[in-house]
Amino acid sequence: MAHMDVFRTDAFSMMELTAAINDEPYVPGRVGQMGIFDKRGVRTTLVSIEKQGATLALIPTTPRGAPPVQNVKNLRDIRDFRIPRLAVSDTISAEEVQGIRAFGTESEIKAVQTEVMERGARMARNLDATLEHHRMGALKGIVYDADGTTVLLNLYTAFGVSQQTELAWNIDATAVGDLRPKVSALIRAVEDELGGLPYTGIHVFCSSQFFDDLTQHGEVRETFLYQQGSVLRERVARRELAFGGVMFEEYRGSVGGIKYIADDKAIAFPLGVSELFITRFAPADYWDTVNTTGLPRYMRQWGDEQQANRFRVVEVQTNPVHICTRPRTLFGIRRGA
Repeated sequence: MAHMDVFRTDAFSMMELTAAINDEPYVPGRVGQMGIFDKRGVRTTLVSIEKQGATLALIPTTPRGAPPVQNVKNLRDIRDFRIPRLAVSDTISAEEVQGIRAFGTESEIKAVQTEVMERGARMARNLDATLEHHRMGALKGIVYDADGTTVLLNLYTAFGVSQQTELAWNIDATAVGDLRPKVSALIRAVEDELGGLPYTGIHVFCSSQFFDDLTQHGEVRETFLYQQGSVLRERVARRELAFGGVMFEEYRGSVGGIKYIADDKAIAFPLGVSELFITRFAPADYWDTVNTTGLPRYMRQWGDEQQANRFRVVEVQTNPVHICTRPRTLFGIRRGA
């Protein structure tokens, strides 16, 4: 029968557990799968972003021989972002370990390790869902805590810019021929905010209602009459649709009744812009991780040896911040007027 002493072996060190939990299958959600966030570990719990303005201005004429117009230097602006901690723990009692029996060729350590890793994997999945929630917040410009109301990071306030006015696409009342101009206006608005920065495309995450209305609109259906019917069927089956130079995709995701994309809403953002979306991981708040480069996830265990030695605590944590460095390139869209 297993006993609590197995936790003192190297198999249950923070190094071994952390390596194992980071090898676990990653199930984050669509934003994580797209890989649009540049992910990197940092050694501190504070991230500083330096922004250097680069504006264009018309130069007025001056008389020959007169002093030229003085050039306006690009001012540098540094913004600091504190990295939050996300941590969850579980407790394994001595009685639970006692109930684990090593059988066959499986060692006692291996049997307990399997139990610990299964619990760690369950906690990691909850953290993954939370990371997706935070990434989606960065795509909207405001990152909320788990309650959906507490603001963790307002990117508009952080960068001192105003939020774009939500675009109204009354799809039901939009006549054939008038929908594409709405899409073109979105493209131009994003390009205006990007200035001279290159990009590869614009993506729109839609609620189910928004996506259904879009795919049923007469102008969209007429557009795909000129293509093979199988193309339209295949894309709609994948719940994505390219129209007017923009990729629309139905986003499915909610936790605890909180939808990542609200009903009748959509969000648009550019793709392929260098360091537009970044994720930085800080080190865990343990003595042995101070000033080390942050990892996506940490896992460790400890017990109550100084008391009755009745339980072990298993903890999984991540310390991420998700930032859109140009939040004015983000546009919200509503389905109605």
